[in-house]
Amino acid sequence: MLVVVSPAKKLDVTGDKPKDYSLPVYTSESKKLITNLKKMNPKSLEKLMGISTSLAELNFQRYQEWNEQHLLEDSKQAILSFTGEVYSGLGAESFSDKELKEAQNRLRILSGLYGVLKPLDLMHAYRLEMGTSLKIGEKKNLYEFWGDKIVNELNIALKELNSSTLVNLASTEYFKSVNKKKLNAEIITPVFKDFSNGKYKMVMVYAKKARGMMANYIIKNKIENTTDLIGFNTDGYCFNQEASTTNEFVFYRG
Repeated sequence: MLVVVSPAKKLDVTGDKPKDYSLPVYTSESKKLITNLKKMNPKSLEKLMGISTSLAELNFQRYQEWNEQHLLEDSKQAILSFTGEVYSGLGAESFSDKELKEAQNRLRILSGLYGVLKPLDLMHAYRLEMGTSLKIGEKKNLYEFWGDKIVNELNIALKELNSSTLVNLASTEYFKSVNKKKLNAEIITPVFKDFSNGKYKMVMVYAKKARGMMANYIIKNKIENTTDLIGFNTDGYCFNQEASTTNEFVFYRG
């Protein structure tokens, strides 16, 4: 069973790092994107990404300093670099070495800049959402730029796991980058809803954290079968059979 998640806007590339690491597969493609981004001034980045002036200036500097070589001294493992709700729920900072190894096999992080990241892949701090309308040559956006590269990497991971199941814990924006027609797996999408104002609905801040908690559950329990996913009950969530379908597993809380 392979799990995919989105990256996070919030980053922390400081602090302790484990000695084990891997390298991103598509750094040459990342370099092409950075080359385009380096040509833009902070004002252009602010407009392109819809971010504040201070964030635009920060990322302008990040792009200027970015280099294709990723060393442990100047970069950090992806699973420990991203913060935010999903990664709060995932709790990778408390993983044992064995659990990090399990995550390395079972988890993939979709990325606008790197395409696909393994948990222990070293990365530089960046900001580039998958939905950004960045033109690269004849490619009008990042979806066209990445093409089938992302699904190809996911298929390799699935083959290594001898699995035909992919658990989608990514956002719509990011999962759109996966060519489903070429994916060699059944897709299961967990959905998390909280009781609010008399009905169950998705509250995004809670749903994001729950996605991370589900990834944690799969990794720590070495979940192999989709039927075992329904046992997830972290933080008060409970599987609801009636609200679920074959490929969408709904969990209620409250």
